[in-house]
Amino acid sequence: MTKSVLFACNMNSVRSPMAAALLRKQAGEAYKVDSAGVYEGGLDPFVEIVMGELGVAMHDHEPKTLDAVDLSKFDVVITLTPEAAVEARRHLPRAAIEFWDTDNPSEERGGREAIIAAYRSVRDNLAEKMRQRFA
Repeated sequence: MTKSVLFACNMNSVRSPMAAALLRKQAGEAYKVDSAGVYEGGLDPFVEIVMGELGVAMHDHEPKTLDAVDLSKFDVVITLTPEAAVEARRHLPRAAIEFWDTDNPSEERGGREAIIAAYRSVRDNLAEKMRQRFA
């Protein structure tokens, strides 16, 4: 049974922090949850907006890289980007890694509302995957 989960994306600034926060919200203390990136970035302000809509504060998120995390301490690493999957496979057996291909909402080039809609879409898609995977 899965007890600890690491979510990984490219910069630990959008997708993986959202995923980790969503699982914490859904499961409470049932899992040890963390997130990391292939590269270190800073938390995206649109993440704070769309997660705040769910009552989830992101101000405690500290971006970190996969190199800064002991991957062997996690039952499963869920990678959200191809780059993160490749990096995780350098350190773990494939059986310990899941790949959830997740859009990058920061690539949206519309106005503010279109950008927020893209972030909401990613948030909601991740939330649905959480419900299915961690029911």
